[in-house]
Amino acid sequence: MRSRSLGALLVLLTMGVAGSAQSQSQADDPIQSLKDSLSGDQGSSLLQSVLGGKGGDAGKKTDSKLNTPETVLPKSERAPSDKNKAKLQLSADGRILRQRGEDPELRADDTVLIDLTSLDAACNRNGNGTESDNNNNATGPVSGAGASASTDTLSKLSALTGAGGLSGLDALSGASNANGASSNSSVDLSRCPPPGRLERPKTDEEKSRSEEFRKRILSGNPYKLNRFGVLELPGLPSVPVAGLTASEATKRLGADPDLNDYFVALTLMRVQPGGPEALKPFGYDLFEGSPSTFAPVSDIQVPIDYIVGPGDTLEVQLFGSETSRYELTVQRDGRINFPKLGPIQVGGMTFDSARELIQERVAKQLIGTQVGVTMGDLRSIRVFVLGEAEKPGSYTVSGLSTMTNALFVSGGVKTIGSLRNIQLKRNGRLVTTLDLYDLLLHGDTSGDKQLMPGDVIFIPPIGNTVSVYGAVQRPAIYELKGEKTAGQAIDIAGGLLPDADAKLGQLERILPSQLHQMRNIDLTVPESRNTLLANGDKLDIPPIRPTLENSIELTGYVYRPGQFQYHAGMRLTDVLGSFGELRPNADPHYIMIRRIKPPEDTVEVISADLRHALAARGSAADPELRPRDKLYVFNLSASRERILEPIIRDLELQANPDVPEQLVSIDGRVKAPGKYPLEPKMHVSDLIRAGGSLEDAAYRGKAELTRYAVVDGDARKTELISVDLAAIWHGDAAADLLLQPYDVLVIKPIPMWAEPGTIVVKGEVRFPGTYPIHEGETLHSVLERAGGFTSDAFPYGTVYIREELKKREKDQLELLANRLQSDLAALSLEAVAGSAVSATGGGGQSASAGLAIGQQLLGQLRNAKPVGRLVIDVEAVYKGKAGGPDDVVVKDGDKLLVPKTTQEITILGEVQSPTSHVFQAGLTRDDYIAKSGGATQKADRKRIYVVRANGDVISGGRSGWFRRSQSVDIRPGDTIVVPLDTERVPLLPLWQAITTIIYNLAIGFILVHQDL
Repeated sequence: MRSRSLGALLVLLTMGVAGSAQSQSQADDPIQSLKDSLSGDQGSSLLQSVLGGKGGDAGKKTDSKLNTPETVLPKSERAPSDKNKAKLQLSADGRILRQRGEDPELRADDTVLIDLTSLDAACNRNGNGTESDNNNNATGPVSGAGASASTDTLSKLSALTGAGGLSGLDALSGASNANGASSNSSVDLSRCPPPGRLERPKTDEEKSRSEEFRKRILSGNPYKLNRFGVLELPGLPSVPVAGLTASEATKRLGADPDLNDYFVALTLMRVQPGGPEALKPFGYDLFEGSPSTFAPVSDIQVPIDYIVGPGDTLEVQLFGSETSRYELTVQRDGRINFPKLGPIQVGGMTFDSARELIQERVAKQLIGTQVGVTMGDLRSIRVFVLGEAEKPGSYTVSGLSTMTNALFVSGGVKTIGSLRNIQLKRNGRLVTTLDLYDLLLHGDTSGDKQLMPGDVIFIPPIGNTVSVYGAVQRPAIYELKGEKTAGQAIDIAGGLLPDADAKLGQLERILPSQLHQMRNIDLTVPESRNTLLANGDKLDIPPIRPTLENSIELTGYVYRPGQFQYHAGMRLTDVLGSFGELRPNADPHYIMIRRIKPPEDTVEVISADLRHALAARGSAADPELRPRDKLYVFNLSASRERILEPIIRDLELQANPDVPEQLVSIDGRVKAPGKYPLEPKMHVSDLIRAGGSLEDAAYRGKAELTRYAVVDGDARKTELISVDLAAIWHGDAAADLLLQPYDVLVIKPIPMWAEPGTIVVKGEVRFPGTYPIHEGETLHSVLERAGGFTSDAFPYGTVYIREELKKREKDQLELLANRLQSDLAALSLEAVAGSAVSATGGGGQSASAGLAIGQQLLGQLRNAKPVGRLVIDVEAVYKGKAGGPDDVVVKDGDKLLVPKTTQEITILGEVQSPTSHVFQAGLTRDDYIAKSGGATQKADRKRIYVVRANGDVISGGRSGWFRRSQSVDIRPGDTIVVPLDTERVPLLPLWQAITTIIYNLAIGFILVHQDL
């Protein structure tokens, strides 16, 4: 009965899929359709938005206006230039975003991940789902009686159950519907071959070659773009991708003819560089801010060496015998016109000299009058910033500006420009050079000279450089000037960190032969510190080893994990002085100690019982610790595998033919079975303690020890040893065997021990709930414990679910799906052959329609969930004796549902109006069919049958003179099924056998899920 019911669901799904396949046609190319639907202006606007343009004025060009700055703003706050107005969004790491969401542009030296998925594998995994994922049926319209009948059947089933065809059944079963709800969105299934089209299968050699190429591409992950932004994949031409987004780069790779057989995905990996690759040139971040305007500075003291020139204003205050105030502007000839004194030549003089000159003239010519001279408004001067500046050109700055002011105005120095040889030229001659390292490292501004009109600041290319990284204060790339040795390079890098290992420095150098050379540098030795440097050298200072000497580490399920100072004679109880150090549910009986044994630093493990250690401090039960020991405290409620795995791996790696792996295992009825390190002089009781001790179900009489030994290096011998656990429990040392490598201890369960199972009873019983069951208990006993049925109960419609049956039905579904898949392959060849014989012939269309139905059926079949219903007579069970012929032995996980009384008779299938009717005594099967309008022309009158509420199927044969339909009595809750004539639908090899039981499982399936 169960196998028949299983088949019915499959055919039901088949008919539903056939309905959904009707009148679908292959869609056009979506990109071409989009192009055709857009006007010229719309297409241009769309193209501008995709390419990052602005549309409208996107083609106009304007000159960029250079604003001289007043304050320094971060680069991220600068106003975008006209060129980049369409690129306003930036990612967290400063990348340009041209789309919604974070899909940034790729750039040189980026790291990307390439994923290749075989086209065939992806399409097969999704059931060639182009029709479900893209609403496309490549086979064209499915016409003919079969498709029409299937559509009608499905619509009638929908009207009866209220479920929308396949979608309704999927909602009940939890499976994905046929509209692509479970489709793989990571691949474009439109590239899959449409159903019905015959594709030449690949040969084994082609498949092997394709898979080998795929593995070669994947094994090279991750890939790094070169400095030109070009992606280089093995066996493929170079592909420039810089400036594209990750999505665009994926499409670009997918268009490569060599990758037509794959779905390609490119992912940007936000990898933070480390080591030498993370180094940046030192000092250039000084110019990371960009000034926005530059107003004349008027609120600072004018230095006495300021050179007075045309445009400057002198404020003169006379007091004494004559009182007056003048603002005198220096003329172009360098003179000021002083009332009552006449012109005075001050141009080219320092401010201090000009002030003394004015004071001297006033003292001589205006007797009894004193004068005070200050600077008023300062002049603006024009200077040039040339060379490797970010924005070289001519700039107007304040007369008080210095070389650094002009550098900020010009945006700073490029990374290819020198910071240590910035030249100030006046009238073609070199005035001074500015070393910005003096400013950055020592705060020395003595070289920052004041500018004069017409001055030129020239930034030459960068000089020799050296990279200093590792355990230094400022890892960076430094430009060399007067520094020539390794020690001087360390000094400009800020010196060594406290954890630097100065004896193990390494100097990497590029030789004239274009080869790399590595030299050891011991910075504690003067000779090594005086090692001469060359351009491009890389100096690495490694840190010291992270190991802690003279310390003990405590970790695991304790309140205060950490490191403790070691002292001679230190024991376990010095670290764990009481049980209060342990968290609740910690295992105090197995404290594992990982020990490093010199001189080879091999790993050894010992353990202790904290209870015995605290009871006998200073004894052998309280083990003495050694430097670098690590103590582990385990949690009884958590797995120990995560902690033990690295220790077991170390023991496996250090094993050799003379010293085998120091591992033993325990299995069976212990709280923490698994592999454990073999300790020196470890006994069976120690291994039981390591396994968390025995469970309640453990047999304490005997255990079994399996021992493996290699005999003369030729063969491995297995020996079974009986272990007397009872004797060990009573303290018999002889029974507590000494363990050897590879020993396996198995703790057996107590005979007839079984975990108590449960059964769920729901619905119309007096005491519904979950009941524990014992071995051999029957359903009769459970019903008595549940108080029997209520007055509203409908025992005849009881549903009984068993998990074991679900597993069996699942296996049958998988078997049938595999058979259907092979039948579809044969039907595909038939469809191609039929189309070749006649383009208009019905044979080709029929086979194509059957193929479309079968392909969608296969997808639904893979997702179908089994029911697991067991048909029983629950009334006979309850009224009979316990253990009688109708009684059922219950199992763990069983579910019993007793529904309420029903009065409906359901008519389903090929009738004019599928519906439900109120039960009337005396009416026959044909009477109820007549009340639903009678059977349709597509009905199979020979196979009309009745599905009882308890799941039984009663076949009544066709009505007529020789066999009367009255022979089948109709009861409340019955369903009368009028099946479809299978000759009216496209035939599959399994079709006719399955259609005979299509509706009974569908009804049972719906009832089970509605009731539960």
